[in-house]
Amino acid sequence: MKNVPDTALGRMYREHIQLILDKNIDALLAQYTDDCLLISSFMKTPLYYRGQEQLREHMQGILGIEGLETDIAFWAETENPQTLMIVEAIQMTAGGQKAEMRFADSWVLREGKIMIHFAGMTQYPDGSVA
Repeated sequence: MKNVPDTALGRMYREHIQLILDKNIDALLAQYTDDCLLISSFMKTPLYYRGQEQLREHMQGILGIEGLETDIAFWAETENPQTLMIVEAIQMTAGGQKAEMRFADSWVLREGKIMIHFAGMTQYPDGSVA
């Protein structure tokens, strides 16, 4: 993990990535509110995951991830309301295939947990740009 600041949200982000590497879905879900909303652009059309149960289904995809590395290109956070906006270069292996992508993730938190997560992909593994 590169370029992650030593702030409360920086530490939460580090933990988030480590939980993905550890494939610890239960602990990852504990970072989210019960009524969370994750909006994903990974499939080039918006997908909406509402609440813990739908988010759990979505997170099954992390079980195939190996060697996730992130390099933060942009980091912004606010305290009131508590928000995070990042752009990150990602390298990982999934299904035996290496992939390089760029994500634009944003979190809106409530009482220290992720309430809304915009999981945006700005460059797909095939090199195309969103």
